[in-house]
Amino acid sequence: MDLDTVLRAIEATAIATEIREGESSFPWIESIHVLAIVLVVGSISIVDLRLLGWASIERAVRRVTGSVLPVTWIAFAVAAVSGALLFSSNALTYGHNTWFLLKFGFLAAAGVNMLVFQFGINGSVATWDTMTTPPPSARLAGALSLLFWVAVITCGRWVGFTLQPGMGG
Repeated sequence: MDLDTVLRAIEATAIATEIREGESSFPWIESIHVLAIVLVVGSISIVDLRLLGWASIERAVRRVTGSVLPVTWIAFAVAAVSGALLFSSNALTYGHNTWFLLKFGFLAAAGVNMLVFQFGINGSVATWDTMTTPPPSARLAGALSLLFWVAVITCGRWVGFTLQPGMGG
């Protein structure tokens, strides 16, 4: 089974049809998606700015991450579910949209950056937890995270401006 067949099958589901053809489903789900993304990026930015040594420098890194990341994960789950619902409504077009694919590339890069930080750099956090300016590897992780999330948002906005039936981006 090729990708286009799978994408058409997703579009043919009852929920995708309701979102696509319903009067208000898409705008409500999109609003939830945007609000969730705001929470994701806002909360991640708090951590990233701390890692860069630009904000919350009076607080330990572990304290900042401990208070912020639970919100991030809940918001990310809401964004993922609402995003999947939006995708289902026009899966074939989204699946071939360059900006949509770039958005997912940057999202994957943000995920890899987070994994490298969590399972590498963060392993030594006890030695630099309270430093005003964390070590270069932590600052790089914070800078890359900000860059990747800005790219995710930028590409996501361009998706809406380039999505037209039959348009591949």
